[in-house]
Amino acid sequence: MEAAAEPGNLAGVRHIILVLSGKGGVGKSTISTELALALRHAGKKVGILDVDLCGPSIPRMLRAQGRAVHQCDSGWVPVFVDQEQSISLMSVGFLLESPDEAVVWRGPKKNALIKQFVSDVAWGQLDYLVVDTPPGTSDEHMATVEALRPYSPLGALVVTTPQAVSVGDVRRELTFCRKTGLQVVGVVENMSGFVCPHCAECTNVFSRGGGEELARLAGVPFLGSVPLDPELTRSLEEGRDFIRDFPNSPAFPALSSIAQKVLSQAPARLS
Repeated sequence: MEAAAEPGNLAGVRHIILVLSGKGGVGKSTISTELALALRHAGKKVGILDVDLCGPSIPRMLRAQGRAVHQCDSGWVPVFVDQEQSISLMSVGFLLESPDEAVVWRGPKKNALIKQFVSDVAWGQLDYLVVDTPPGTSDEHMATVEALRPYSPLGALVVTTPQAVSVGDVRRELTFCRKTGLQVVGVVENMSGFVCPHCAECTNVFSRGGGEELARLAGVPFLGSVPLDPELTRSLEEGRDFIRDFPNSPAFPALSSIAQKVLSQAPARLS
């Protein structure tokens, strides 16, 4: 059809997954990054769209800070993270003069950039586009959902931490998904206990089970729990590929399982 021939659209993207949470600090960018890496290791071609405009941390997590964004006939060319060009990334972090520059913008300017990211980035053919969002249910989320709505399939992966305060905020995110017609792929409970690297004992730093209970009450899939893991933190700080470099870490099986559930459920649920 004619729309598919327009430059900069998402016609070549099979599945779009928004990573959402009603609360900041729950690790949306971590889950977005590790989900993308796990999908890549499963043989998929993946893009990451970082629309957390005030906190664009994914370029650092993937060791892509300072890379230049180029123009082509179809719009902006995303930054390729690996030599095989199996992970591409677009972030406002690439458009700032320095990593310390603050994005002090009002809503309309943020919304305009989000729409431009959707319409003017030449993603090409992708199996999955993972969209990392800021916390909350504000203008930026509405702009993202509305800009992406014409490009089905579309679904949300919701991230929480186990404690009641976080779960309460994330419950409102599920309400946002219902009100905007956004299908929920599942809930991930992040920071779910700390596994000691010396004795393997698990300490429930932030309570336990809140994410699983939230998913049960909301009637949506529970994708799994990711423990606090010093090796995961180290890989993100150093911009390393956690899925490749730390297969024996406590968080590895959890993240791999979440990716497998997305692979098995997303095509059926979102096709």
